Amino acid sequence: MYCILVTGIPASGKSTMAEFLAEKLRLPVISKDKVKEILFDDVGFSSRSDKVALGTAAMNIMYYTAQQMMKCGQSFILENNFENVSQESLLALLQKYSYTAVTVVLTGDYEVIYQRFLARNESPDRHRGHVVNDCYPEKEGLSRPVPVLSFENFCDGIKARGMDKFNANGPCIVVDTTNFSHVDKEALLRKICGYVHRS
Repeated sequence: MYCILVTGIPASGKSTMAEFLAEKLRLPVISKDKVKEILFDDVGFSSRSDKVALGTAAMNIMYYTAQQMMKCGQSFILENNFENVSQESLLALLQKYSYTAVTVVLTGDYEVIYQRFLARNESPDRHRGHVVNDCYPEKEGLSRPVPVLSFENFCDGIKARGMDKFNANGPCIVVDTTNFSHVDKEALLRKICGYVHRS
């Protein structure tokens, strides 16, 4: 059996790509960010450490859900910015249930995608729980400006955590999403299907 991992650097288009693949392949998507948003709304946080704890919980929920899918022999998509520290536990899960993961890594020109990252954080469509670090829901009249992540720290985080170098136990497809509208998603779909049909 197989699953698909959609991963990569922040603001590279992971959610959009996962939704496209899910629609075309008729597969469910388990998104860590979507789980986090539910936890942000239902539980909330009042410190950076609380927020980190919710992130850990979201990862555990994502893996638990993936495990239930594997027990039933179902294919699925995991969408997350997988990092070096994610590899060991994920590989153990794949091995236990004899699954092969096709990894789709989204990356590109860091400067261009950094500007997209900044614009996304300013967008009213972005869940505020991802943007603020000290308190969510924000207290009325007490919200403070959110510090802007520098370009240097943006790049350092990607490199230190291996966000665009991640691979699991199967084929890895690297996609340049510097200009997302230029990505040939149909060609990517054909490549994924080719790997899946050979597995």
